[in-house]
Amino acid sequence: MTSKVMKKKIPLNALDWIKGGFRALALGGPQAIRVEAIARQMKVSKGSFYWHFKDVGALKTAMLENWARLATYEAIAEVEQEADEGRTRLFALIRLATGSQNEQYGGAATETAIRSWARVDKNVALVVKKIESDRLAFVSALFEDAGIETSKSIQSARLLYGAMIGLEQLPGSNRAKVRKDLEVLLEILL
Repeated sequence: MTSKVMKKKIPLNALDWIKGGFRALALGGPQAIRVEAIARQMKVSKGSFYWHFKDVGALKTAMLENWARLATYEAIAEVEQEADEGRTRLFALIRLATGSQNEQYGGAATETAIRSWARVDKNVALVVKKIESDRLAFVSALFEDAGIETSKSIQSARLLYGAMIGLEQLPGSNRAKVRKDLEVLLEILL
């Protein structure tokens, strides 16, 4: 007599659906954030979605809140814990930004997809504008902590942040290459 071992399905939580939403966004843009498509990609029925979200609009709001918290405010806190010196923190920021922690959210394409989404949705645009402002202020403060004067620190922050956004878009880019390029740019800016 053989016994079959049945796999127990782990119930999905809201974060699972948020991650699925980001993966859909990264692959297909904002129009791909649909319950049926996300459920199909996760190989589940769409029933559990409604335990966690009223509708797709609620999922989109949760996605933006999650992005702001994880990819900005928690990232800032993590970099601030790295060291007390601005230079060290700037290099820590590059390591964090080029790490693999965002793969479960759709990878490097997610940040680009969020910016594209902001071009077609004014509510998303407002969130992105706030996040970009907070991120630039943080990077500028890191340059100041590294001894760069205020006016130059703002410009340096824009250059480094712009490179962080843009280098991933170049053909043939990978995390290691982007990290190395950002570190070279940072050395020049410092």
